[in-house]
Amino acid sequence: MIPDDLDTLFAALAHPQRRLILDLLRKAPGMTTADLTPHLGLSGVGTLKHVQVLERANLIVSRTQGRQRHLFFNIMPIQLVYDRWTDEYAQFWASRVADLKDLLEGKAEARSASQSARRTSSRPTTSRQTRRQKHA
Repeated sequence: MIPDDLDTLFAALAHPQRRLILDLLRKAPGMTTADLTPHLGLSGVGTLKHVQVLERANLIVSRTQGRQRHLFFNIMPIQLVYDRWTDEYAQFWASRVADLKDLLEGKAEARSASQSARRTSSRPTTSRQTRRQKHA
């Protein structure tokens, strides 16, 4: 994605009404602008303006059927952004997480070993052991 596309995408996602539109289209693909309007509490023109912003960001695609335009959520722009940042940093963080895991497991093993050593050396004597010592 080029920077202008990213700016358009993030600007489109910045408004809560537009995110609501995407949520509605994800749950019920094929809604029309008229179907969306009651959920948003806006006029039909207000809803249409938000839909147009989402279309410019390629977050919504439409299919005309007769006189109606059915709207569908297009996840690809968001997936491209996700891939851009996760692919770039995944390798970096994967090695750091593996190092942290090894460190924590090593400390846990050392703690477990020292606790079991303390348990065996500081184990209180039982009455049976005391009786044996007296009779010996």
